[in-house]
Amino acid sequence: MRYLKDLYKQTLALVFTSVFCVSIGFSQKSSSKSYFDQTTLLRHVEALSSDAFEGRRTGTKGAVKAKKYIINQFHSLKVKPLKKSYEQTFVFSKGKKEYKGTNVIGFIKGTCEPNKVIVISAHYDHEGIKRGKVYNGADDNASGIGALFSFAEYFRKNPPKHSVILAAFDAEELGMKGSSYFINNLFFSPKKIIMNLNMDMISRSEKNELFVVGTNLNHSFKNAVCCIKSKKIKLVSGHDGYDNKDSWVYSSDHANFHKKGIPFLYFGVEDHKDYHEPTDDFENIHPEFYTEAVNVIISVFNKIDSH
Repeated sequence: MRYLKDLYKQTLALVFTSVFCVSIGFSQKSSSKSYFDQTTLLRHVEALSSDAFEGRRTGTKGAVKAKKYIINQFHSLKVKPLKKSYEQTFVFSKGKKEYKGTNVIGFIKGTCEPNKVIVISAHYDHEGIKRGKVYNGADDNASGIGALFSFAEYFRKNPPKHSVILAAFDAEELGMKGSSYFINNLFFSPKKIIMNLNMDMISRSEKNELFVVGTNLNHSFKNAVCCIKSKKIKLVSGHDGYDNKDSWVYSSDHANFHKKGIPFLYFGVEDHKDYHEPTDDFENIHPEFYTEAVNVIISVFNKIDSH
């Protein structure tokens, strides 16, 4: 009788899980476009790209302040740390200088595929202070970090089917050292990571173009991208070596996942006049383009997560 009771309970649990997973899939497909609070998103970018953070250069007081800001937001948005702490510290040398960097890693357990992981990433470091001028890096890459927070906000009411790691990487500007350390020091098999979704510079475009890199390298993502329509911006596949544009395959943190054979999608905009200049300030981003870009990226994630 105990065996039959246990079998009955297991069957009920399996049926419940299956129904729950299907309902999650349908709810995502029918979700409205209002995935997050747009005012809050813009406020985060304005804060992180203010002079108070001193350009967020790895190893500086500004970077430490940015790290604490990200941890506070993850905590308030109910994102758990991947391990006991949100912080993943690492040391590296560049030239004759040694740096100490810190990745901030959050985790959200999947509802239906908890052993399969999607890593959503953005780097939080920038150029710091040069010749007395603060390089605030609003587009590069406070915009990506703001989007990470919007994902976390969205997941509170719409938990993902697969487990999600929200990774705020450090030291991207110094050779993508943070993402390299992360992927080479996993405490689980990298085979569990089904993809990396990376965001770096997504808040401004004169042509209203958001590029997505990786669909020609990972054909299974093409449907997830081509099905997303927006009246406000153009989602354009390219910059992955299959067109006449510069290849961005190795241009940001997604490169370290690609080197391990992990599929990726990278979202970014074309370089602009304020790229790596002290004029990359909050006042120069395009708020309407940016908020819609984050909505589009979440929509692409939902398409991939639902399979």
